[in-house]
Amino acid sequence: MALRILHTNDLHGKLVKARMPGLLSLRSEADVYFDSGDCVKSGNLAVPLRPEPVWGLLQEARCDASVIGNRETHVLEAVFAAKLAGAAHPVLCANLVRKDGSMPLPGHAIVERAGLRVGVVGVSVPMVTERMASRAASAFLWTPPLAALQGEIEGLRPKVDVLFVLSHLGYRADVGLATSLEGVDVIFGGHSHTVLAEPELHGKTAVCQGGSHARYIGRYQWEDGRLAGGLVEWPSKMITGTS
Repeated sequence: MALRILHTNDLHGKLVKARMPGLLSLRSEADVYFDSGDCVKSGNLAVPLRPEPVWGLLQEARCDASVIGNRETHVLEAVFAAKLAGAAHPVLCANLVRKDGSMPLPGHAIVERAGLRVGVVGVSVPMVTERMASRAASAFLWTPPLAALQGEIEGLRPKVDVLFVLSHLGYRADVGLATSLEGVDVIFGGHSHTVLAEPELHGKTAVCQGGSHARYIGRYQWEDGRLAGGLVEWPSKMITGTS
């Protein structure tokens, strides 16, 4: 039995109510739905005055998990929390830590669908690292994504049937991860706005990414250890009004 997957990335606030009929139509045919970050409208340093509407729309679409993008981050903990306010699904990031070493977000989630235990790990582009002067003003530090993934995979892989990475690192970094890591079946990426019409296989790991600004949705099927499918244009005939 195939696991039917829906994927979006870099929506940049373009997921609005007018676009929901198209998303919900495709979601009704999918077993799982993942997003790879930068879904909010607020920019990197913006302070939202109210919850971002996209979180409620992702809840309506039954998003199973997402990873933070750079738009969802902030150096101040209160603003960071405000940006994620309203998110009902697990928002992941395995390479984000507070200065005391604690993790503000879970690094992974396990979703059971279509008779499979699906492991999902999230990693995001480092915004503030130990070597940057800006670390003095930040409540958080980003650790190297490869090391964070290796730690998560070691503990998670024996517990799941398939393992996906939600990455907001960009296409080149995703290819590097795919060729460096063992145990990852698919990397669903974002950040570089790369349009990959079909999955690319690098080693044993498939890499996917769907452009930006709600132009495409990724529709895939995982079956017998292989990923098939690709991008489809957002169903424009089901968009009511303007975005």
